[in-house]
Amino acid sequence: MASPEILAFDGFTLDVTERRLLHGADVVRLSPKAFDLLVVLVREHGHLVTKDELLQRVWPESFVEEGILTVHVSALRKALGDDARPPACIETVARSGYRFIAPVTRSEASMVRAMARPVELYEFVGRGRSHLLSGSYFDVPDAVAAFRAAIELDSTYAPAHAGLALARCAEAGLRAAPYREAFAEAKDSALKALAMDSGSADAQVALGTVLFLSDWDWPGAERSLRRALDINPDHTEALLQYGSLQDALGRLEEGLRFKQQALARDPRSALVLVQIAISYWHRRQYDETRVWAQRAIELDPKHLLAGEFLAGVYWKLDDLDGWLAESHRRARVFGAPAQALEQIDQAGAEMRRIHARGGHAALAEHMADVVTAQALAAGAAPQMAFHCAILCAAAGRLDDAFGHLDRALAARDPALVHLAVAPQWDSLRADPRFTDCLKRMALPVR
Repeated sequence: MASPEILAFDGFTLDVTERRLLHGADVVRLSPKAFDLLVVLVREHGHLVTKDELLQRVWPESFVEEGILTVHVSALRKALGDDARPPACIETVARSGYRFIAPVTRSEASMVRAMARPVELYEFVGRGRSHLLSGSYFDVPDAVAAFRAAIELDSTYAPAHAGLALARCAEAGLRAAPYREAFAEAKDSALKALAMDSGSADAQVALGTVLFLSDWDWPGAERSLRRALDINPDHTEALLQYGSLQDALGRLEEGLRFKQQALARDPRSALVLVQIAISYWHRRQYDETRVWAQRAIELDPKHLLAGEFLAGVYWKLDDLDGWLAESHRRARVFGAPAQALEQIDQAGAEMRRIHARGGHAALAEHMADVVTAQALAAGAAPQMAFHCAILCAAAGRLDDAFGHLDRALAARDPALVHLAVAPQWDSLRADPRFTDCLKRMALPVR
């Protein structure tokens, strides 16, 4: 039996023996002749293949016009996302032929492993990525389970380990798992993925995400995410994480631009929509934040992060009615019983009385007391320090706010990565202690 032939380039895997083209874990559909044409070009990468030679090798027993090459090359460029100028994969040599210009690699060991991989492996990885791109608190555990199932099937498949790393980072960021534990496994999985395939965009994104959210290693994260985008400029997670990193470093225009590129790739991803909302939040464009958060909620009414930012907009604008309506909506869509909804309404009536007497400052004082009491009842849980700090800051209790912020920093809460730009910290910025906090994180001081 002949050795299998598998060629990799620009995030694609060309399995010549099985006549299959993959982009990551996704199968790319090609017509038979377009596939044959791609095989010839990739095998001859770096060299001009004339039109006559292509016609002889792809249509050896047929007489066809050379115009058929233009049709199939155009189809290949569309399938490869190679429509930019200059191209990244297929170069046209005027009046002569074509040259495949993307770097191509082959590995005997990886060929054998890839041939043995079951279709279910790619299905699990694809399912995991779909759950991740929802950005939903409730979908992330399913993403973790899908990637774990993929690793059970084949522990040598780098995208499965990279996916698990990203899913565990998402769990930490959404507080669906203790973040120290989740980030430790995420880093281990990302490094495994890189050891298996250093040219994998998925693996580079995974490591960059860990370095960003957990290690607060901004230069290291930027290198890994840039490397991922060099490998695959259309990688949705890479675009989002790189945009979020740019936001954290105060490069708000660039951050939004990269997230908008992700939107062009995945316009129906709630995660992408929320990330764009967050960029507008950092820019203090609250009307735009509300528009994008609501778009995410239209896709997924139970999207917690979208609901949090929508509520945050109402809070910032001192729109108590909007804030209470959003709280009631979330309780309702999550199936809260009538008694619980009645209690929420009673609490809302009390907040209205407090707001009527003392305005936003009095309401912030009340909320700070409530959340601080909840944190104490939970044993001063580290994950609550972040929220206590925000509410105490809004209430003007700066000493309390910095005490809670210090605990959040000590716990390395991933929600602090945007400390330098997020508007919820504006009331602390004039205090020298805030500058010290930014320096502790090596974030830019504005």
